[in-house]
Amino acid sequence: MLVPQNLEVPSIREMIDMWRNRQVNAFGVLYSWFLAKVAAKLEVFPGSEFRIAYEEAMSYGAKVILGDRPVQITLRRTWAKMSLWHKTKFLFCMFFQAIWLPSPEELNKMMGDVDVLTLVIQEMSKTFPSLIETLVNERDLYMSSTLLKVAKEHASVVAVVGRGHLSGIEKNWMKPVSVNSLLEVPVAKSASMKLWTAVALAVGGVAIFTGLYWTRKK
Repeated sequence: MLVPQNLEVPSIREMIDMWRNRQVNAFGVLYSWFLAKVAAKLEVFPGSEFRIAYEEAMSYGAKVILGDRPVQITLRRTWAKMSLWHKTKFLFCMFFQAIWLPSPEELNKMMGDVDVLTLVIQEMSKTFPSLIETLVNERDLYMSSTLLKVAKEHASVVAVVGRGHLSGIEKNWMKPVSVNSLLEVPVAKSASMKLWTAVALAVGGVAIFTGLYWTRKK
């Protein structure tokens, strides 16, 4: 259940293999890579609080319930809700931002009282508003519903969630949630549509790369 404790930034070959083997979609590959780059620069391990919580629960013989929505569904819904232009812009923006990350001091100042995951989502959502809906708001609804169900079935419950989800879970507490709709996965595109999408991404990427190159050169 636990992920490896050594944080390694995936190589280009590893990311291509992940995409080819359909382990994650294009959004998931770049999002994971960008997050790993930020975490490596800050020398922190994202999600370490969940590892500690799990180990503590096991030491007490407690039952562990995973209350978040499956990550693959979240990634696929996030990618599907982005327009083609936003997908193109996102892919290349993530690539160049990861290369030109701020210093650890600047990143720590930007974080304030939020965690790494929340910081990354907040910053990306300034350019891509749809991200906050699937990466935060929908998961707040899902976790609120799951936690409420578990709380009704057990006398004592300890919930460990990311700091960025606290207000959303509290806001949606006791509200009716359509869980099935949050688990719906978009239908995969046809081969021809994928081809046109790839061409559009490539053309848009060249345009963005050229703009960034000349901007930095000036």
